[in-house]
Formats: sequence, structure tokens, C-alpha cells
Amino acid sequence: MLPADRWRHKSIVVIIIIMESDDVTRGRVLSRREVVALFGVTAVALAARPALAQSTRPAPVCIVRPAQTEGPFYVDEKLERSDIRSDPASGDRRPGAPLDLAFTVSRLAAGGCAPLAGAIVDVWHCDAAGAYSDVRDGGRSTAGQRFLRGYQTTSAAGLARFTTIYPGWYEGRAVHIHFKVRTAQGQEFTSQIYFDEAVTDRAHAQAPYAGRGGSRLRNERDGLYRQGGRQLTVTPLASAGGWATTFDLALGV
Repeated sequence: MLPADRWRHKSIVVIIIIMESDDVTRGRVLSRREVVALFGVTAVALAARPALAQSTRPAPVCIVRPAQTEGPFYVDEKLERSDIRSDPASGDRRPGAPLDLAFTVSRLAAGGCAPLAGAIVDVWHCDAAGAYSDVRDGGRSTAGQRFLRGYQTTSAAGLARFTTIYPGWYEGRAVHIHFKVRTAQGQEFTSQIYFDEAVTDRAHAQAPYAGRGGSRLRNERDGLYRQGGRQLTVTPLASAGGWATTFDLALGV
């Protein structure tokens, strides 16, 4: 396993990161006025865009996020599916608390935010025991298995939804999920999602997470988390015997 400080940052940053001193605890939410100022669009020009200004659809949430490394366990499986819990070859499902994970992806453009349709959202993470699929990690090999990996294409509303399990942990890292967004324009954005510690404490108090040897690294002790992790943290809500959360993301495309 590679130490966090030796991981290479392979992603291409296509997100616009705007931070102020009071923004360190959450993803930065841009107001309509800030978006207009950012792109130098006048109020007259904005008013001339009725599709954005007067749309009856709910306005997309324009939140910018920091990029983070994809880590050593990314595999481009080209596996399109929304339920990523099982290995497609064997049908064996990884045990764990169900997690409904939704992404709402927006396009940050002149005039405001609009849903980004047709973007590929790729997700991968470890199982309850800390293992990734289709990798060789030390003395453990899951080569040929493809559990907890998959991608979805965003809908007209910019939505991509996954059914997975609450991720486990492995030595040297806090609990996290990796994701990569690729657009039709050939742009790529890679980062990670972290979890509120109180929620993780509750989720990991149950089988199959409970009873593992060792101790889980908490967010604030993770070197990667300290590089913008607070802006990438979600607080899942209890839902149907498991958990559910939505991650809003705006890309400058």
C-alpha cells in the first residue's frame, strides 16, 4: 500500500475552486450574483436568458469542490450499472449497510448554473473489510473481481444515482469513496467523498464492520483529508435500513 504522500495526482482539474477564509468547512456555494461577477456577465445579459432565469425546474446547486488524487486502486472497468454491490461474474454481493449515493452535477457557465447532462460519473471504493476489487494489494489479490465499481451517465437533470454499501476502512486512510467525472468535451475531474465521523461511528458499530482488528483512521488525521476534505464531507441520513446522501458538484465546462 502506498503512503498518502507518495500517491501521484493524476487527475486534470477542471473545477473552479473559489475559497475564502470562512469557506474551509464546506463546499463553496456560489450565489447567482457571484456567478455573474465571475464570468463578467451583466444583469442585462442574464435577463436575456429566460431558460435559466425563469425555468420552472429546481435551480441546480452550484457548489465547487477541490480535486484529490485517484489513488492507486482506480481501474477503468467500463462497467455501466447503478447497483455496484456485487461482482458481475459471480453475482456475489459484498456485505454491508446499504448506501444510496446520488450525484447532482452542474455546469458552471456564463449566466449561472445548469444541469450537466451526459457526463460519466465513475465510483469505486473498498468493502467493509477494506479490500478493493480487481487489484493486488500486498498479500491480498482480488484480481478479476469487480465489486464496488461502476459508472452512470448523468440525466438531463444532471443526476447519477448509485446503490452501494457504506465503505469500510483500511490502514492509513479515513473512510472515503473515490469518484471521477468525465464530460463529453473530454474533460476529467477526480476527487473523493468523506463521511461525517458520527455517522461512520454508527454505521461501523454493526456487522460486518464491527469487530475488526486495528483502529480506523479518523478524518482529521488523514493527510489527504487535510487537503480540502471538509469541503468533500457528506452526512448521510438513515434510510430504509441503511443510509442515503447526495453530493452536489459544479464543474467549469
